[in-house]
Amino acid sequence: MAKQQANWSPYDNNGGSCVAIAGKDYCVIAADTRMSTGYSILTRDYSKISKLADKAVLASSGFQADIKALQKHLAARHLIYQHQHNKQMSCPAMAQLLSNTLYYKRFFPYYAFNVLGGLDNEGKGCVFTYDAVGSYERVGYGAQGSGSTLIMPFLDNQLKSPSPLLLPAQDAVTPLSELEAVELVRTVFVSATERDIYTGDKVEIVILNAEGLRREFMDLRKD
Repeated sequence: MAKQQANWSPYDNNGGSCVAIAGKDYCVIAADTRMSTGYSILTRDYSKISKLADKAVLASSGFQADIKALQKHLAARHLIYQHQHNKQMSCPAMAQLLSNTLYYKRFFPYYAFNVLGGLDNEGKGCVFTYDAVGSYERVGYGAQGSGSTLIMPFLDNQLKSPSPLLLPAQDAVTPLSELEAVELVRTVFVSATERDIYTGDKVEIVILNAEGLRREFMDLRKD
């Protein structure tokens, strides 16, 4: 008989999916509200979206305890920045701060898969997508989490982002109107919920534009 022993891990994966789409003058960030562990649902009403600054919103999937710690760290750093510079951080600056923060913890990483959305200094939508140790890229749209492998091919098919290797560099923003982008987000979440057991219950959609921030919710299947 092989010796059996209990394995302990400092990490868990609480599942869920996050999506962001950048437009000419808006950004849509969305995530489902289900939090799971294994085959158990811990809660059906947990927000994975955090407002970091007036023009920067973070959606995160992975280990929710690490994500909470990361959000608290970013909030503290942003407060220091505001005291020193007397202004809020821009979305590209917040993107760099998030990358530095994740890379700093690379030997015992935050188990967090992030997509950061907002408006840049010109008022254009911007989306930054990350791995767990801070490697990031500015894109027109992105997805993270347990349903990302289902969602990204759908978005690629609908939006056909230009290759970053093209010269001269193409604009990363998507050609959709704000209303069309919100409708597309609703569609991808309904589709992902059919195939991914860790995505479901409700989708929270945050729309960021020159007028400010607004939230919408839509019910998804609950099984």
